[in-house]
Amino acid sequence: MDHFKTIIGQSPALDALIRSARIAAATDVTILLNGETGTGKEILANAIQQSSARAKKPFITLNCAALPESLIESELFGHKKGSFTGATGSTQGLFQAADGGTLFLDEINSLPVSIQAKLLRFIESGECLAVGDTEPYTVDVRIIAASNTDLNQQIANGTFRRDLYYRLNVVPLNLPPLAARLGDLDLLIKHFMKRFEREHGMVTPQFSSRTLKVLKTYSWPGNIRELRNLCERLCILLAGKIIEPENLPLEFNIVSPSSNLSHFTLPSAGLDLDNLEASLIQQALDMTKGNRSKSARLLGLTRDTLLYRMQKHVFATH
Repeated sequence: MDHFKTIIGQSPALDALIRSARIAAATDVTILLNGETGTGKEILANAIQQSSARAKKPFITLNCAALPESLIESELFGHKKGSFTGATGSTQGLFQAADGGTLFLDEINSLPVSIQAKLLRFIESGECLAVGDTEPYTVDVRIIAASNTDLNQQIANGTFRRDLYYRLNVVPLNLPPLAARLGDLDLLIKHFMKRFEREHGMVTPQFSSRTLKVLKTYSWPGNIRELRNLCERLCILLAGKIIEPENLPLEFNIVSPSSNLSHFTLPSAGLDLDNLEASLIQQALDMTKGNRSKSARLLGLTRDTLLYRMQKHVFATH
C-alpha cells in the first residue's frame, strides 16, 4: 500500500515534497517538517512512519504547545514516584511508549528551552532521564518534528537552541500552503466531499463555477484544515444543493482590492511608483505581522519576488 496517497494533490511543489519524503522514509534519519498551521504536517509524518521499517511499531504524537512546561518533561520522559506533588507512582513517558517506533513532536517551536536540552541529549546519545530519577534509560525512537514558525528567527530571539535545530534539521521537508497549490483545490474538494458524504450519509452538494472561482482567489489562511472544515459544513447544511458564492461564509465574499485595480485612475499629477510599491509592501507586512509568505500572497507575488522587492526598497530581509 502506498501510504503517501493519503496526501491529496498533483502540484509540482507537492510532488517534489513527496519524492523527498519517500527517500527519507526508507532511512532512520531525523526529519523536520516546516509549514503553516493546517498544511498537513501530521498526515505527512504518519505517511513517513507507515512507509518506514518502523511501520508496525508505535507512532506517538505530542503537540508541544498543548501542555504547560511543568507537565511536558514528565509526559516525554516519565517520572519516578514522589518526584513531585501528586506523583503517587512511577510513570513511563512517551519515549518509552514509542520505543522501536516514531515520536512525532508537533509544534516543536513551542517546546520550552529547558526541555530542549533533554531532547538534544536523547538525539545525541539515545538516553533519557525520567523526572526524579538519577539513572538514565535508553530507547530506540525515531524523531519527526514539525514547526509552524521560522525556527531561525526563534534562534535569533533566544527561544530555540541552535544545536538542537541542527540535530533536527537533518532532512527538512517544507509543506507548501494551500494558496501556493490552488491547482489541487478541485481534487481536495472532491476528496473531502466524498468523505463527508460517506460519513454523514448525505448527498454531496455541488459548487457552481462562480463559487469555484471565489475559492481559487481566496488566501486560505487556515490552509487545508480550513478547506476541510468548509467542505464538512457545506455538506451538512446544503446537502444536494448547488453552492453559490452567497452560500459561502462572509470572509469568502469580501471583495479583494485587486479586483478593483481595473477601475484605478492615474492621477493627472502622476505618482511615484517606487514609493507606492514600498508602501504596499509595508502595509502587507504590517497586516501579517511580518509573515513574508502571507504578505506575498496578499500582494499576488511569489515569496522570492517579494524578498527581491524588499531588498530593492531596503527593507530588512534577515
